[in-house]
Amino acid sequence: MPQPESADDLAGVRDGFERLWTPHRMAYVTGERPSRDAGDGCPFCAAPAKDDEEGLVVHRGELCYVVMNLFPYNPGHVLVCPYRHVSLYIDLTDEETAEFTALTKAAIRAIDAASAPMGYNIGINQGDVAGAGVAAHLHQHVVPRWGGDANFLPIIAQTKALPMLLEDVRARLAEAWPVGG
Repeated sequence: MPQPESADDLAGVRDGFERLWTPHRMAYVTGERPSRDAGDGCPFCAAPAKDDEEGLVVHRGELCYVVMNLFPYNPGHVLVCPYRHVSLYIDLTDEETAEFTALTKAAIRAIDAASAPMGYNIGINQGDVAGAGVAAHLHQHVVPRWGGDANFLPIIAQTKALPMLLEDVRARLAEAWPVGG
């Protein structure tokens, strides 16, 4: 293979790769994690203290709320969280458990109305070893799924291409939120 005569010969030559820049993911690459302490350091305590658009809150209940995931697997990936800083599902009160469940069902209805997914992944990663990014504040994932939504990028490149901005998805879900839900 012939060698370039100078480094300038390489400048401006496309290598055939498309670049998908995701600087927000550096926190995970470098091992940084959000605080697990209650209060301002906990992202799930901080979000409801902001207005809905800034905090990416989709819906507010009496004891729990629904917020966009900052690192979504798919557009519409939301988290159902109690306002109270509690880490274990079994530590929810009966009233919190009932609203937690009702908001999960309402989130599915809103996502169905906003984007008609073909299925869902719903679940709680409780504790660091289970994969919880913020283990000290309980949250349940509601992830819409479509046929073909997973491709080589997450597997090979540790990158997820998302076709919509979080703010736009939040607005669509808030608009589609079921009345009384």
